[in-house]
Amino acid sequence: MRERMQQAFDAPREARLHMEFPSFVALLRYRAIEQPQRTGFLFLRDNNPENDLDLLSYSQLDEKARAIASVLQQSGEPGQRVLLLHQPGEDFVTSFYGCLYAGAIAVTTYPAHRGRLKQSLPKICDLLKDAECSTILTTSDIAPVFTAAWKEVIGDQAPLVLASDAIPATEADNWRNPAAKHDTVAFLQYTSGSTSRPRGVAVTHGNMLHNSEVIARGFESDSNSMGISWLPPYHDMGLIGGVVKPAYVGFPVVILSPYTFLQQPFRWLQTITKVRATVTGGPNFAYDLCVRRVTPEQRARLELNSWKIAFNGAEPIHPETMERFCEMFAPCGFNPKAFHPCYGLAESTLYVTGGKALAGPKVEWLDRSELEAGTAVPVNTKQEDAKAVVGCGRAALEHRVLIVDPKSRLACPDGQVGEVWVAGPSVAAGYWKRPEETAKAFSARLADTGEGPFMRTGDLGFLMNGELFVTGRIKDVIIINGRNLYPQDLEVAAQASHPGLQPFGGVAFSVEHDGQERLVIAQEVQREFLRSDSAEMIAAIRQAIVRDYDVQAYAIALLKPGQVPRTSSGKVRRSLCRTSLMSRELETVSVHPAPESPFWS
Repeated sequence: MRERMQQAFDAPREARLHMEFPSFVALLRYRAIEQPQRTGFLFLRDNNPENDLDLLSYSQLDEKARAIASVLQQSGEPGQRVLLLHQPGEDFVTSFYGCLYAGAIAVTTYPAHRGRLKQSLPKICDLLKDAECSTILTTSDIAPVFTAAWKEVIGDQAPLVLASDAIPATEADNWRNPAAKHDTVAFLQYTSGSTSRPRGVAVTHGNMLHNSEVIARGFESDSNSMGISWLPPYHDMGLIGGVVKPAYVGFPVVILSPYTFLQQPFRWLQTITKVRATVTGGPNFAYDLCVRRVTPEQRARLELNSWKIAFNGAEPIHPETMERFCEMFAPCGFNPKAFHPCYGLAESTLYVTGGKALAGPKVEWLDRSELEAGTAVPVNTKQEDAKAVVGCGRAALEHRVLIVDPKSRLACPDGQVGEVWVAGPSVAAGYWKRPEETAKAFSARLADTGEGPFMRTGDLGFLMNGELFVTGRIKDVIIINGRNLYPQDLEVAAQASHPGLQPFGGVAFSVEHDGQERLVIAQEVQREFLRSDSAEMIAAIRQAIVRDYDVQAYAIALLKPGQVPRTSSGKVRRSLCRTSLMSRELETVSVHPAPESPFWS
């Protein structure tokens, strides 16, 4: 077995998918045996200006994972679901792989802080029930607090709570290899729930291996690469991109807390400079945050010329953000061609499309009115009604991407907007214990040819010369006077209209009133502008929407900071915001029309 694995791993990249590792556990066992001292993970200590790192080798990861797995095997059968309640860091990584080593199914979720466990319990209970979990893995400081909170709030029988960091290393000797295979479910990735209630996507070991290979090829990663991830590991981009794929390829990755990045985005860039990172990235807002928060004095200390892949995905990609980032950090050595826009989703493990490494982003200028009518028509960049859209690359290895009319289920020609359909080995097994929803989303076929099955993403987009351009979510599209308006475009226009409005802190949606669809903008105000003239801000939003999109914002609500509902990955939840605003559950600064207006009743 070892010789066959060695031959497979040393095979050319085009044969790597056929290396026949039966599971991700087998791959990690290979690394622990053949590369025991190689560093797999480095963890950045919080509140440490020296950026000190704690190292975890593959042999150490293997021992910790086997110890955790042994305890899980003593308390449950293969296939048991185990909920992980860890802050990002070493405990999460070792516990996640401990579940895989046990043959258990890891269930990842947003970690509850000690002081907010009581408030988080209803959500945790829903997750435990949906995934049918009987065991929780957490840390020794959280375990007693969680048990006490459960007894006080819930009252009935608590699940088994294990502190992963308290499990002795000697337990590793009792581990039994679960003999997982490609079709064995490895973990449940709960969708972010931006337009619907969260559902557990059942990701198999085969999905993990294939998608890791897909990303490795797209990023041209090898054992000489160096990664950094600040992304939440309970979300697909942070888990697959930051925890799984580096271990697959065999290069080290620095893990730092999302909270550290959000509070001090400079720490991300500082770490790139320190470890000479080659691959790291995040959603569009991360680059915007760096532009707004990194000071000239901090920029003077940065060297970003090692950065080869600056991936950008998970939310709408704005060309203006990339331009501002390049302008600010090019003097630090950042290469604009390092930007790597890509598209993916949990239902396809993560990565679906992307460009070639160091090819730079592809931006097309389109006629805005034609795009609203459902057709991508290229125009001159100087045209008044031009809209810039960023390409997300081509279908990756063994993937197929189609654009399909969601009503007729017929394939769309190039340039026509439709639903993005995906097929390939990275597409997950389906939604956990939801056969009807699985059949609807994962078994789509073309109406004329019967070709399939395809996974329906719920995203809108178009293909142009093989490149995928994503335009929005089907459920989020605002239709007014026959025009398809994409909420993210309206939100950007609103936020840019006044300096007191919070970037990426707004939501656009429509409400039927007096027999017509009315546009509503809900927008957070920055804390330091709460006492500013709200009428001026509302007027600025209204003027910007009319100027840029020739549509009236019928109602505008200025919100206090932090009021826009978000998913665990940071995406705005437009549907929930609409419901919460209309039921007056959000704290507002000012609204127009007035609160007593029939519109709000």
